[in-house]
Amino acid sequence: MNDRSSNAGCFAGGGAIYGLGIIGAWVFFFQRADEFWEFIWAFFQGIFWPAFMVYEVFRTLVE
Repeated sequence: MNDRSSNAGCFAGGGAIYGLGIIGAWVFFFQRADEFWEFIWAFFQGIFWPAFMVYEVFRTLVE
């Protein structure tokens, strides 16, 4: 029996939190969009918001 398969349930909560974060980011960015291309950009911002957030945190830590 593989030990990793027994830990799969432990990581499910992280995926749920990430999913709720994406939905929240989409709501935030879509409310601020006015034009078609801003809605397209809001879609991608919602998906990649953690990368932007981590980048900003590391940038402020280095400064």
